[in-house]
Amino acid sequence: MRTNGPDLGADYLVAFLNTLDVEERTDALDDASGFAAWAREHGVEAGEPGEARRVRDALRLVVDGEEAELPPVRLTTACGKGTVELNARTAAEAAVASSVLLSIQGKLARVKLCGGDDCRWAFYDSSRNGSRQWCSMEVCGNRQKARTYRSRREEHAGTASAAEA
Repeated sequence: MRTNGPDLGADYLVAFLNTLDVEERTDALDDASGFAAWAREHGVEAGEPGEARRVRDALRLVVDGEEAELPPVRLTTACGKGTVELNARTAAEAAVASSVLLSIQGKLARVKLCGGDDCRWAFYDSSRNGSRQWCSMEVCGNRQKARTYRSRREEHAGTASAAEA
């Protein structure tokens, strides 16, 4: 399947999902000029920010394994010589088109949100068995492992104190 316009697929979808930065508490869709610049950089029109936000929030739920209601967007198709094209004009349309393409390819489950509650950054899991949980093992993975270690250590200390009493 050939696409016309933006480079649809995992890279675009991850970038679109990451317009929300949970850790920094910023939303690129809140700033009209910033969102327009982001859209130009990705080869699409910004479109209506409210629609983009609804699409992004629904797709973030979907890639996190939850059900969501996706707002309707307009995607067009065209046939060329030996090709079928999927066209997306706006940022939201390109995100939905990317999700559709990844679903058809059986790869949408590889787009994930980081397991770190204070991160939630989107990433594409390119590991062999698709079991990656964090956007970065060095940062978020280590944070989570340290939290787990501290929790177990505190739990063990609490159990030892209760046994002595």
